Amino acid sequence: MDAIRRHSFWIIVLGGLVISLAMGLRHGFGLFLEPMSSELGWGRGVFAFALALQNLLWGLSQPFAGALADRFGAARVVVVGGALYALGLLFMGVSESALGMTLSAGVLIGLGLSGTTFSVILGAVGRAVAPEKRSMAMGIVSAAGSFGQFAMLPGTLGLMGWLGWSAALLAMGAIAALMLPLGAMLRDRPSAKAASDISLGAALDEAANHRGFWLLCLGFFVCGFQVVFIGVHLPGYLFDSGIAVHVGSTVLALVGLFNIFGTYAAGWLGGRYSKPRLLTWLYLIRGVVITLFLVAPLSPASAYLFGIAMGLLWLSTVPLTNGIVASVFGVQHLSMLGGIVFLFHQLGSFMGVWLGGFLYDLQGDYAVVWNIAILLSVVAAALHWFINEQPVSRPAPTEVEA
Repeated sequence: MDAIRRHSFWIIVLGGLVISLAMGLRHGFGLFLEPMSSELGWGRGVFAFALALQNLLWGLSQPFAGALADRFGAARVVVVGGALYALGLLFMGVSESALGMTLSAGVLIGLGLSGTTFSVILGAVGRAVAPEKRSMAMGIVSAAGSFGQFAMLPGTLGLMGWLGWSAALLAMGAIAALMLPLGAMLRDRPSAKAASDISLGAALDEAANHRGFWLLCLGFFVCGFQVVFIGVHLPGYLFDSGIAVHVGSTVLALVGLFNIFGTYAAGWLGGRYSKPRLLTWLYLIRGVVITLFLVAPLSPASAYLFGIAMGLLWLSTVPLTNGIVASVFGVQHLSMLGGIVFLFHQLGSFMGVWLGGFLYDLQGDYAVVWNIAILLSVVAAALHWFINEQPVSRPAPTEVEA
């Protein structure tokens, strides 16, 4: 294996491990909603607001984390993000007030996620692999995040049963600290200078004037709304319907398991077919799956089928969306531009998780939010149909005479 291929291999492996830990730990947060809210006397709105703020800050800080990774490499950003993530889990474990929950689960973990997840890691992967292999490599790393969701969710449930929710969060903080040495070994190399390079300001101006970039942002808003609403509120929705708690955790584990296949397949297909068209069909199928789940009689079996189907569609959007950004704008500012698109994902996440908790406390059910999620699937499908993934046309660099 030559040096370039070896470098690409280790970027994929280490990046996959970091995302696996970051996304795996986060995927189990919904399991803490009921025990924390009940024991500490909160309504579900307190927990939902903290996680909504987490997603919002994750998104708002993501372009800055991405710009730092583009400029200095991903290693430093991952180490700082991992430290904030671990501290957030530790403080969340000892929080007994709404303010403590907001600062720990909301602020610290939100900032930590911006340095340890997709935009930073996939930016490093995009720079490390050849263009024809980029979509596949992003699919592999995204699948690693899905494996983390599957593998760590039963562990989270086991820790809660063994230690209680507070000590379980402390143990999860220790696990999150593993991202520090992994990040330190992530020897990502910023893109080498080339004559065709453009400045950060020019890259921002180019994206701001590209219609497809904004359509991609709006479409990713829908993805965030759907997956975070389901990830946080589905266990509570099932519990309210008289279904055992372990069924909710199993459903989320199935989402993580089948997400492995979904994200890998999306990366593979994205290297062969139109990524915007694939996203259109993905969102349409999501809407159908949610509709069937709501109209069918609710049972453990129907919940498990829903988890399998949603898992195949869960993060399949990530390699396709980041692949479009790389195809259209190149990889020089990929982490930063991908971070801006991801900001819209997190704005959707904020709305999904917060609106779910707010309307539940107001009306006692999730019916309105489920219907919004279905309607947004149709909107996102239409938006992606009009995206062109052809590279932007840039003027040739002018030569300066000696």
